Amino acid sequence: MKRKAEQVRAGNGHLARNDPVMKRLIRRCPPITELKLETDRFAMLVRSILSQQVSIHAARAIRQRLEARLRPQGLTPAGVGAIDAEAFRAIGVSRPKAAYLRDLAEHVESGRLRLDRIGRLSDAAVVDSLTEVKGIGVWTAQMFLIFSLGRLDVFPHADHGVRSAIRRLYGLDGLPGKAASDEIAAPWRPYATIATWYLWRSHELERSASGGV
Repeated sequence: MKRKAEQVRAGNGHLARNDPVMKRLIRRCPPITELKLETDRFAMLVRSILSQQVSIHAARAIRQRLEARLRPQGLTPAGVGAIDAEAFRAIGVSRPKAAYLRDLAEHVESGRLRLDRIGRLSDAAVVDSLTEVKGIGVWTAQMFLIFSLGRLDVFPHADHGVRSAIRRLYGLDGLPGKAASDEIAAPWRPYATIATWYLWRSHELERSASGGV
């Protein structure tokens, strides 16, 4: 963890030296000193699937019902894989998401997806492995890289919060596409994850400045 904290501090300095917009943003934000990781990798992927296309509050309620159903063992591949369609419906999990969760559980149970070893893979290989599971796309895989593996050079260019922050901070007329986003992000490498965190935080600053909640 100490090494990771040192890398984050180095990333802050790199961003401030190489991008004046990011330098101003870092000065306005509470400094990022470490990346707090989700240690239960399977549970994080379950939560990611449940959160798709629903509100935060709805996803939390469904997750809590699922966790209650699986007590005391918790969110495990065996437990999730054993839930039948009727039980998923009673919890509030849609039919497609139930299929995604079962596919995830089967991938882990069979050993096709080794979450205990996935941290040894490159970023690209992690994305390739995760997107073999139904319902897991590139964005979800990138969130896994950031929040579970603590990778420091992940740039989720398709993330709406990232794109809208770039538009506002860099004075663009509209939301940037991949090429424009990658060009702006080039000076952030190899610390694009840290820049992404500051972009997300910039929305909080904007709401505070406007008196929002």
